[in-house]
Amino acid sequence: MALECLLVTCDPTLLGQVQSGLGMHGASLHLRQDSASAIELVSRRHLDGLVVDCDDVPGGTKALPELRSTPANKHTLIVAVINGSTSTEEALDLGADFALSKPIQQTRWSSILDAAVPKMEREHRRYFRYEVDLPVRFRNPLRQSFTARMQNVSEGGLAIRLIDPVRLEGVVVVEFELPTVEPQAFHAKAEVVWSDSFVMGLRFLYIEKHSGVALHTWLESLEGQFHFRESTQQTTC
Repeated sequence: MALECLLVTCDPTLLGQVQSGLGMHGASLHLRQDSASAIELVSRRHLDGLVVDCDDVPGGTKALPELRSTPANKHTLIVAVINGSTSTEEALDLGADFALSKPIQQTRWSSILDAAVPKMEREHRRYFRYEVDLPVRFRNPLRQSFTARMQNVSEGGLAIRLIDPVRLEGVVVVEFELPTVEPQAFHAKAEVVWSDSFVMGLRFLYIEKHSGVALHTWLESLEGQFHFRESTQQTTC
């Protein structure tokens, strides 16, 4: 359940500092050297934290509101690294949660991590996807029905594999049977937030009360299974 973060920079010094700091918290790091590819990545998947080199990557500052507005990363924590052209106030107004000035002071970076990592961990827990394989039914506003296979699920949404090459869009009704001791029907409304070939990600917008309780119980069961497998693997190694 390691954190996944994105760093947008061409600066090897910044890369080393961010890599070292996040590595101490067990986080993995994706690297993009331009704002366009960073926006493309963030548009199709959730990440737990973003570090953006605003002034030394072309379009870095302008990318902040675009990164913040992507459906899967509206609440993702963003650290803006500034180097004279962008002010702290501007970076925060454009969507950053923290601003860090170059040259990076280790004490300042450490203090940001102390405040940011607990928030990222809470967000990660909400988004962490457990791998499952269940049939799912969808209904769009035109009351057309579609069938898919669930690939993973979290408190915030799910990813699906489409059985037929049908494109779902917008808000849909989601229904599936929770594989609990006493199987329960799950009903919710969800929004398609990203798609990649035959896989799509959906974010829950509204979950019926009894479905929410049942989902929470099921996720707790999946988390217990996940930790059991991890501990078993560590013992085996």
